[in-house]
Amino acid sequence: MRYFVAVAEELHFGRAATRLHMSQPPLSRAIKQLEADVGAQLFARSPAGVTLTPVGTVLLDEARALLDHADRVRVRVSAAVGVATITIGILGDSTDPGVARLAAAYRNPGIDIRIRDTDLTDPTCGLHAGLVDVALTRAPFDVTALTVRALRTDPVGVVLRADDPLARRDWLRLAELSDRRWFQFPQGTDPIWQSYWNGGRPRQGPVVRAVQECLQTVLWNGTVGLAPLGHDLPEELAVVPLIDMPPSRVVAVWNEGDTNPLIRSFIETATTAYRH
Repeated sequence: MRYFVAVAEELHFGRAATRLHMSQPPLSRAIKQLEADVGAQLFARSPAGVTLTPVGTVLLDEARALLDHADRVRVRVSAAVGVATITIGILGDSTDPGVARLAAAYRNPGIDIRIRDTDLTDPTCGLHAGLVDVALTRAPFDVTALTVRALRTDPVGVVLRADDPLARRDWLRLAELSDRRWFQFPQGTDPIWQSYWNGGRPRQGPVVRAVQECLQTVLWNGTVGLAPLGHDLPEELAVVPLIDMPPSRVVAVWNEGDTNPLIRSFIETATTAYRH
């Protein structure tokens, strides 16, 4: 199921294989075997790309629920056998060089480090649900009962199709995008988080869950949306800085009052890794 979720969220077999730290052929074989087991096609493949079939869309929600349950079981088992374990949630931004530096600095053979790569619907990466011990994510969002450590600040721009007339501009203001459709997060998403990525006002547009879905809806629908500057984009897309948009903060977050020493050491290591 983890292979299926990765492909469904990336909508690209190559990127999903990179995310899973494996080559593409065995991933393709695993998906074909899953489709045979289910008895239906899960992905529609064409020269234009990969999309979920109606069956695949239904299975995706069930697969995410199953993986969340499995993660909770693993945490309980580790606690029972006394293994030093820390589960880190990462918000769909695992290519960030800060993450790579932190992974290298925090590696410890005496600690079982588990990663939960989450989509854009929960900026806490499962903290409130008890799925992770600490999260590497982006603010702002509701921080009730949470402790936040700021790691870095990134300017924000608007993602456009490369052939959009606005893509040739050196910078833009939010007001110049008032007549555009923006991608949206699903109903029930943290309203502070949704408002920030909507430029502070209600918008209309297609619903997305993952970073790749955001990019694909810009490419296919001409939708616009916001993204931190400095990330690589396909050549068909462009990002233009917004001069009146508050910057995006990369933060580490954990539950208020949690005295786990592994979290404390992780936070200090993260602060140093992102400082450079």
